[in-house]
Amino acid sequence: MPPFAQPHAGSLLTFAGGLLVGAFAIHVAGRYVTEFGEFEDALLTALFGAIAWALVGWVPLVGTLLALAAWVGVIKYRYPVGWGRALLVGGGAWAVAVVVVAAFGLVGLDLSAFGVPGT
Repeated sequence: MPPFAQPHAGSLLTFAGGLLVGAFAIHVAGRYVTEFGEFEDALLTALFGAIAWALVGWVPLVGTLLALAAWVGVIKYRYPVGWGRALLVGGGAWAVAVVVVAAFGLVGLDLSAFGVPGT
């Protein structure tokens, strides 16, 4: 296998770490707002939310708004909530993710929260 075709272990660890941080944030917010969901639910929500964001986030002028609506729609679909509570889960997940990413930054780890926009 040529060197450029080999997966970089650091990239896989960064992806996995970011996905775990995003899932943790969604799990904490989801449990707080809905009292529902296992960590696996949050993991899938983070993954599907990131995919939804990638699919529509590129649209000029309105891509960010469409992507945010798609991300909240994934939360609404994955959790037994309406649009309002899905927005609360999303906002809570964002807040948790910001704190967790900042805490990791304090100890020198540069992670993002994959599946949580803006982190």
